[in-house]
Amino acid sequence: MPLSALALCARALLKIGAQPVASLDEGTAEAEVAANLYPGLRDALLAAHPWSFATGQATLPRLAATPTADHLYAFQLPAGFLRALSAGNPDRGRGLPYRILEDRLHGNAEQVVLTYIFRPDESVFPPHFAAALVARLAAEFCIPLTENSSRAQLLSQQAEAEFRAARRIDSQQQTPRAIEDFPLITVRG
Repeated sequence: MPLSALALCARALLKIGAQPVASLDEGTAEAEVAANLYPGLRDALLAAHPWSFATGQATLPRLAATPTADHLYAFQLPAGFLRALSAGNPDRGRGLPYRILEDRLHGNAEQVVLTYIFRPDESVFPPHFAAALVARLAAEFCIPLTENSSRAQLLSQQAEAEFRAARRIDSQQQTPRAIEDFPLITVRG
């Protein structure tokens, strides 16, 4: 079965011994819990780590309206934006000071390239992230559906272990960043 919100929720429901759902709006307790908890849990897990599959860069469009104070320019955040990682200029994707207020990025540069976490489609979730998300969903679905707090605590511990494993796998998919501008190294010459 291709990954979808329904497939991920069905896996989580199976982990707690509940009946999987055929649709998130079918009217059962399982479907209602899944439909209400899934979007927030997905977004929270995506925003908790700079996942390689959910990290993007975009040159932000500058808005005509200027910020009230502190910065010269305002920029529109991209669709699906969850969390900023860094802001930079077109030559380098980091290093610019910025502040996010409401749905805009404020800064003093005329052009801003934002490195950010976005909400990708479930079909592109890699197996390690899907496993961590299913584990988190099962832990959160457990109390409303089974009212078993000790089981929920065990599932929560398992979800934390899955999250750590997924972060470790994802972090190994890039060259480690070198330490730059560290005062102790600069002093040594």
